[in-house]
Amino acid sequence: MSGGRGFDPRFMQELKQKNDIIEVVSGYVSLDKKGNTHWACCPFHHERTPSFAVNQAEQFYHCFGCGVSGDVVKFVQEIESTDFMGAVRILAARAKMPVPENNFDTEKSVELKKKRDEMAAIMLDCARFYLSNLYSGDKRAEVHLQYIQNRKMTPTTVKKFGIGASLDFFSLPDYLAGKKYSRQNLLDSGALTETKTGKLVDSQAGRLIFPIINAFDEVVAFGGRLLEKSDFAKYKNTKETLLFNKSKTLYNINLLKKLKRKQPIKDVIIVEGYMDTISLYQAGFENVVASMGTSLTKEQARLVKRYSNNVLISYDGDFAGQKADLRGLEILKDEQLNVRVVPMPEGLDPDDVAKQGAAAYQKCLDAAMPLIDYKLHAVQRKYDLSRSEEKRRFVAEALQVVAEAESESVKEELLKKLRDQTGISYHALERDLQNAKKNASQAEEIKPQTMEQTRIVETASGTDKRVKAVRFILAAKLFSATYAKGYDVQGLALSDSSHKEIAKFIADRENAGENMRASELFEILDEDDPELGAIFDLNWEDKLTGETAERFFRDSVKTLEREALERRIAELNEAFAAETDLEKRKALQRQILDCVQKSNRLRK
Repeated sequence: MSGGRGFDPRFMQELKQKNDIIEVVSGYVSLDKKGNTHWACCPFHHERTPSFAVNQAEQFYHCFGCGVSGDVVKFVQEIESTDFMGAVRILAARAKMPVPENNFDTEKSVELKKKRDEMAAIMLDCARFYLSNLYSGDKRAEVHLQYIQNRKMTPTTVKKFGIGASLDFFSLPDYLAGKKYSRQNLLDSGALTETKTGKLVDSQAGRLIFPIINAFDEVVAFGGRLLEKSDFAKYKNTKETLLFNKSKTLYNINLLKKLKRKQPIKDVIIVEGYMDTISLYQAGFENVVASMGTSLTKEQARLVKRYSNNVLISYDGDFAGQKADLRGLEILKDEQLNVRVVPMPEGLDPDDVAKQGAAAYQKCLDAAMPLIDYKLHAVQRKYDLSRSEEKRRFVAEALQVVAEAESESVKEELLKKLRDQTGISYHALERDLQNAKKNASQAEEIKPQTMEQTRIVETASGTDKRVKAVRFILAAKLFSATYAKGYDVQGLALSDSSHKEIAKFIADRENAGENMRASELFEILDEDDPELGAIFDLNWEDKLTGETAERFFRDSVKTLEREALERRIAELNEAFAAETDLEKRKALQRQILDCVQKSNRLRK
């Protein structure tokens, strides 16, 4: 649930009053006012026709496309990829309000926040220390400066990315010792490591330091590069901590966020490492982030989507050979991102190409191809097509890729490309593709349903006439439809917990003589509740207004009354069958007859 998460309700009320939802949302998306509603293309899913509605009077948003709903806190939470506390801090800073530190859910939460804040302070001090080392004049920093010079990084770039130097194992622990930080927090932050003898040492000892900064400009971790030959790994990241989760972080996301504030971002370039990012940024391609060498995750895909729906994958020239399955890129596609892959010259990475100049890298970007085309390219590189056996294996695998295409026109285009590569006729390839699809369909038919598939089917079949009636009645009451005035929702027989909460909310407001504010439901229910979304969906265009809506409301009420009567008849029939006393049986019979007559009147 959203709720106040332990905050005084008065604080949350003031926070929302000082952060008008229209002003906040318009800082991220362009709003167009039509009537009493502001509209935009939804920032949470890809769409061309605006279906994201913001209600200023009620202070909530709802997307009629993907179904997301929420208040101003939820919006900031989603758009900034943060948690509830992060959203509260952002809005409090915007309104110049202090955040109460003693109103969290539990004492444990207070301690956790205190720990996190100290760890963030530790990481910031480390970053400043490393940066000061670089230009300290210490001879040990010369190897770091030489590396920077060899990689052609300008002083401006070094400063912008906060690049620094670790000179030894003990300088950093000595420096931090004077800061009175907790020993446990120094270890838990990942900045320091404890030896077997109990000494604290710099986790990145001797390395060139790349601070990893999150979207809120907090230093959360470090990437370190060895500058001399060693048995240790060339690159080393800070361990995962309370501050740093590698799967939820992208290198340079902080500067990408700053760029978005200055201008719309057409697409985001994703590279693998620190130097690729820095070199591209220095060459003028500021819309770049790095996955830091790991396979892309769903969290990273959603993080990128906050900035653009278009992604350019720019890995090294051996990418296709090393990662032909491209599973990481499928994650981007699953999040409805438009993915194109940038082909690199053989053996080169983006850093190498960027050093040849912006024009050289732009040429690679111009050659970017859709993901499905690149998947074919990746498959083709695995086989020697001059050998018959390998060509057959290539065709079989390539047809699996073609089958994934989302339209027949794309399939046709890919089959023609396959024809040109192999010399096999288009019609033969088309027949093989159809046979492959037919075999896959037959295999799918005999595959047993999973529990999840069964649950989805059951849920879909559960959206029957009764559920639709309940939703409509609650929506009409919630959004104060005139024809619903006077109807008492407390008489509804409800089984769904969300419906019960909404009905109670409506009844409480009516009994107290208070105005109905639908946005208050976000303090009670989880904003991702599907029933809440379905009810909010009805508050669109003329679904709740006019004669048709009024008639449907009356029909919905009758549907539920008739259903209640039918349940009562079933109960009475059961009691009648079990009763042996003649007088009691007659009384039950009269009750049954009365219920049947009421039910028949409702049917008419």
